[in-house]
Amino acid sequence: MIPRPLTAPAPGWTRTADTVVIGSGIAGLVAALRCHERGQSVLLVTKALLDAGSTRWAQGGIAAALDPADTPDEHLADTLTAGAGVCDEDAVRVLVTEGPAAVRRLADLGTAFDRDASGALELGREGGHHRRRIAHAGGDATGAEISRALRAALKEHQIEAIENALVLDLIKDAEGRAAGVTLHVMGEGSPSGVGAVRARAVVLATGGLGQVYSSTTNPEVSTGDGVALALRAGADVADLEFVQFHPTSLWTGEGARGRQPLVSEAVRGEGAHLIDHDGVRFMVGRHELAELAPRDVVAKGIMTRMRETGASHMLLDGRHFGAGLWERRFPTILAACRHHGVDPVTEPIPVAPSAHYASGGVRTDLWGRTAVPGLYACGEVARTGVHGANRLASNSLLEGLVYAERIAAAIADDAPEPGEPVASEDVAERPETGRDVRSEIQRIMAAHAGVLRTAGGLATADRELAALAGTLGERGVDGWEAANLHTVASAIVAAARLREETRGSHWRDDRPGRDDANWRGRLVTRLTSDGTLQTEFER
Repeated sequence: MIPRPLTAPAPGWTRTADTVVIGSGIAGLVAALRCHERGQSVLLVTKALLDAGSTRWAQGGIAAALDPADTPDEHLADTLTAGAGVCDEDAVRVLVTEGPAAVRRLADLGTAFDRDASGALELGREGGHHRRRIAHAGGDATGAEISRALRAALKEHQIEAIENALVLDLIKDAEGRAAGVTLHVMGEGSPSGVGAVRARAVVLATGGLGQVYSSTTNPEVSTGDGVALALRAGADVADLEFVQFHPTSLWTGEGARGRQPLVSEAVRGEGAHLIDHDGVRFMVGRHELAELAPRDVVAKGIMTRMRETGASHMLLDGRHFGAGLWERRFPTILAACRHHGVDPVTEPIPVAPSAHYASGGVRTDLWGRTAVPGLYACGEVARTGVHGANRLASNSLLEGLVYAERIAAAIADDAPEPGEPVASEDVAERPETGRDVRSEIQRIMAAHAGVLRTAGGLATADRELAALAGTLGERGVDGWEAANLHTVASAIVAAARLREETRGSHWRDDRPGRDDANWRGRLVTRLTSDGTLQTEFER
């Protein structure tokens, strides 16, 4: 049973705006700025501080056909290949054709991308790309630089932001349109406690759901809040079984939990090799691009080699770079490795896959609209159809950028004033949940719904998550987050059980082949009125 809505006190304060944007990564910041430029009053709400989301941790860069020798059609082809046959080609075409101009606008806004001596953009290459088309900043600090530039623009335009605020539920009017959100402001500050923001448009840009697993590259705030809210509000979610595991997070020891340091794909793009503990380059022969194969291929290759050899991790060898290249191109990664006692200049880096990116999410059209009028979604929380079964490296920042700009245009065209909000439902009180429930959800998902999946393991996950539902409390931040994680975990497992094939980042050991005849389509999940999840296949 999935609770709808969450247990929370009645709002003690109310704010109004034309548009409320939830999230402060690239998608949320761009949506807020572009809506403001169109004359809307905007209130931005973020769960922690403005720079605490996933964008600031993005290392590799942002992909677009920026080189005169490159074309959007080539970028499209690489994206469709990585997506393993289930991308929405129209959505990908929007991404690759509008992407180059959007990146240039990002540079005009003040993002200091790395450039060569002539002033041209330096472009890197990552897995799945047949060309160098990755614009980067600060070597491997692209996300941090983009976040800095966008936050500076937010401040310049005096767009109001509420930090340390956990979004709870969507407010609807009598016609079923989005009319705002309830939220809880944590800790000190004014306003504080549970409140409401009334708005004629609500933009979800809440980021990912990586904290549903015990080991992830995602920050602590990535608890799937937007996906859970959308389900409770009556929106569709899709492709949730396609959780991408980054092949090369820094392995920090047995039993490591929480956010793990990322070793960007760009390191392999510059020529680092994956080796086992005998020095064998095990990706050679598995794919034509070897270490630069799409992420699902590399993650599976690493996990398979670990299983074959009994090792807890594999190794990424970039010793041939020398100190100069490491210090110039990858200073952030170099510092993180050294902080954990590994010097990439003189020794291989221990690596293992960690939960990284949700290719699925809240289902939208090409303008970011969801099934609930007035509710929009962009960035990692959204399922635009761009990524299919596996995200192509560095397409995530581009997707957040392009579709946030599209949402601003859509809101200007089709968001009438909402009616009066419907009165809140009476919800039975539940005991507060501690972090032990969150840890149990993470254990279940890591054990049974990670990189390698089987029918038996997924059935166990479903059974154990169902058993947790009866004791799941909600009141308080830990309880609300645990409820969201439980909702998202249950939806992932339901979709993964139904898709009886291996495709992209969904790998079924008991169904190792790709089955286009029966499974070339999408799984769409909805929350029924009685609180159960319903997942259906659509071609």
